[in-house]
Amino acid sequence: MKNNNLTIQDILNLLKKYLKITDFSLVTESFNYVKTFIDDESLLNDYLEIASILTTVYADIETISSSFLYHLLVLEKVTDKEIREKYNLEVSKLVIGAYKLDKIIYSTENDYLVEYYKKVIVGMSEDVRVIMINLANRVMNMRHISRLKREQAKKYAKESLEIVAPIAHHLGIYKIKSELEDLSLKTLKPDVYFDIVEKLNSTKNEREKLIQSMTREVKKILDDNHINYEIKGRSKSIYSIYNKLDKGRKFNDIYDLFALRIMVSDEILCYHVLGLIHAKFKPIPKRFKDFIAMPKSNGYRSLHTTVFGVNNTLFEIQIRTFEMNEVAENGLAAHWSYKENRSAATLSSTDQKLEFFKTVIDNYQLKADQANAFDEFKDEKMHGNIYVFTPKGDVIELPNGATPIDFAYKVHTKVGEEMVGAIVNNKIVPLNYTLQDNDVVKINTNKSSSPKLSWLKIAKLNQTKNKIKSYFVKERKEEIIEFGEYSLVKYLKKKNISQVGFFKEENIQKILKELKCKDLNDLYLNIGNNKFSPKTVCEIIYPSKEENKHLKKDISIKNNTDIHVAGISDIHVNIASCCNPIPNDEIVGFITKNNGITIHRKNCSNIKKTERLIDVTWSNSTKNMYLSRLKIYTNDSSSHLTDIISKISNLGIVINNAITCVNNLKFNYELSFYVRNTIDLENIIKMLSKLDYVVNIERG
Repeated sequence: MKNNNLTIQDILNLLKKYLKITDFSLVTESFNYVKTFIDDESLLNDYLEIASILTTVYADIETISSSFLYHLLVLEKVTDKEIREKYNLEVSKLVIGAYKLDKIIYSTENDYLVEYYKKVIVGMSEDVRVIMINLANRVMNMRHISRLKREQAKKYAKESLEIVAPIAHHLGIYKIKSELEDLSLKTLKPDVYFDIVEKLNSTKNEREKLIQSMTREVKKILDDNHINYEIKGRSKSIYSIYNKLDKGRKFNDIYDLFALRIMVSDEILCYHVLGLIHAKFKPIPKRFKDFIAMPKSNGYRSLHTTVFGVNNTLFEIQIRTFEMNEVAENGLAAHWSYKENRSAATLSSTDQKLEFFKTVIDNYQLKADQANAFDEFKDEKMHGNIYVFTPKGDVIELPNGATPIDFAYKVHTKVGEEMVGAIVNNKIVPLNYTLQDNDVVKINTNKSSSPKLSWLKIAKLNQTKNKIKSYFVKERKEEIIEFGEYSLVKYLKKKNISQVGFFKEENIQKILKELKCKDLNDLYLNIGNNKFSPKTVCEIIYPSKEENKHLKKDISIKNNTDIHVAGISDIHVNIASCCNPIPNDEIVGFITKNNGITIHRKNCSNIKKTERLIDVTWSNSTKNMYLSRLKIYTNDSSSHLTDIISKISNLGIVINNAITCVNNLKFNYELSFYVRNTIDLENIIKMLSKLDYVVNIERG
């Protein structure tokens, strides 16, 4: 329902269609409570529209009520304490959870996306209904995106497409996923969107005639065999059509524009109907998929087949039970909407379906390789996977290219950690064996065994790699804590900051609160793991003004100290940040209009096409420290940043900044540090070049 003039009675009427209860007072009371603080009719109507969207996925009364109430926290009309005092624990948790998600700052940059997914999934793990409220709110805003300015709208649509729609997909809520994708495409690429709409409209009559004709044929088959069924034409979303066109397909060649969905009472009938359809219409073998025997990770179950239908037109036909259809339409939401009628079996089924998300949560809690973990979570679209079996016949879904190591960790982390070998189809295979569809896999374990670092090069799933890394991180925890403490103390010494003053109790408590660390060891662990830099920790107590002065002194120096400018005395010289020259480098001066002379390396590309140059030389005895940069490339898919920083620090070099980059699953690093001259730099390069995992070093 997209009516702009909804009432609370409209919402109650929608709820009564699927909830077998008589008391809806909580919904009415919560909406009236919101109205005591908000008299803006447009805002209230937005809240009612969010509630109407939630009814399409069978939300319960607690969810509907919470979808009204959490806006009071967003607008700071009430406090979470007041919500807890007025409403029961279940509603309070939903309201506060929805409010926390609403406060997240969206971004389509990877680093922020990882944090966003982490918070969203953790929120969902506590109660999936919190996510449902967030999704419904997003759909409502996308429907009214014209309220935003063009650039804001494009940013919001991009977030919806890249961040929010994938969550709806993984929850299996395809109606919300499809609407978000279509609305996003309409905003981001309106020409493409309306071109597809126009093509659909121009072929509508022809398509409807073909679908009606095929429907009659299928109905006759089912009626002749006395099968109780329901049959529907299935519409293809505009965004899914765009995806196929974007891959080079022609509009007329998208065969699943013609699609039917058949619902029957039980699984056996699904296969019976499939046989009847294939007996009448010739199937395309490679287009048959059995998601009943091997469900998708988000709980989706159905039979899919593509056949040559009437007029030799290709039709995609989906066959499922009524219950499967409910889950297919509403995902996990189909299970929590009928709370009062849920059996233990249903609860167990829901828990199994949530297991997929719990593994993702574990993945993020490892705090390792999060950018790669995000890529895996974002890119997985429930296709291109294989299905393998345990010896007991349980189905395990894995991506193409997965190995027995991935299988073992998918079964259980403990199985992975104690794995000593694998048997596939009754034959011993190496751990780098690529699993195939329908393989039966047995993992041999030994309690005294443990993971090997070499597994990181064999495993396919980032989730598997992160669990392996986590094992080694835990093993080295004390060493990392010690290194973190050493790094912070060294930074304080470099800045001439008193350790006694810095480590005052009030300062420590302020740092722990700001960075959300449990204690000093937790802080040192995060510094050692490069989550926080010593500079970040220090600036909580001492803001960066003094730091900026220090940096300025390093890059802007008076002549007659380290650099001589030909024929000129007493002039400011600045060190160019593009090439970072250091003593012993061949250098040249660039004459600026208002800021003295800027010193570049002679091979710097930025000064090759200018004539405003002047001869400069280094003094025989330089006094300052100079910033230099290196790019370090490795052949390893595990992080060695702590080791690299430790080795550079042991040379007495002060590290300014360190950035980790991941390319093709290989870790690379960009480091900046202060050196006296090229001799220091050469010593660093020579030392790093001896490391087994380093394949190339470039000066920045």
